[in-house]
Amino acid sequence: QVQLVESGGGVVEVGGSLRLSCAASGSTRGIDDAGWYRQVLGKQRELVASITSGGTTNYADSVKGRFTISRDNAKNTVYLEMNSLNPEDTAVYYCNADVFEGIHWFSRKKAYWGQGTQVTVSS
Repeated sequence: QVQLVESGGGVVEVGGSLRLSCAASGSTRGIDDAGWYRQVLGKQRELVASITSGGTTNYADSVKGRFTISRDNAKNTVYLEMNSLNPEDTAVYYCNADVFEGIHWFSRKKAYWGQGTQVTVSS
């Protein structure tokens, strides 16, 4: 069974850095397009950054120049490097990715969400 497993959240001081990881596990030949979202209690989930299978990236204006999304296809993992963190970045961060459900070339892809990881920036 395919799933996305996130790691790397935690508590950091203002100006600090964190790196989130999102790994696809199970029988899969990999991740296609992927993105990181965040959600604050009572607010809508928002897209923070995205990356295509070819490596093209996009960022929300609020994180441009501070966050970097990347991927390691050999490890079926997508990362979010977060620098110069501020209290407004505090949220639960979710990974979303189209994951191939199988190891064959004809395996279909399906959208999966990670379990979410809490990032807290303390002032």
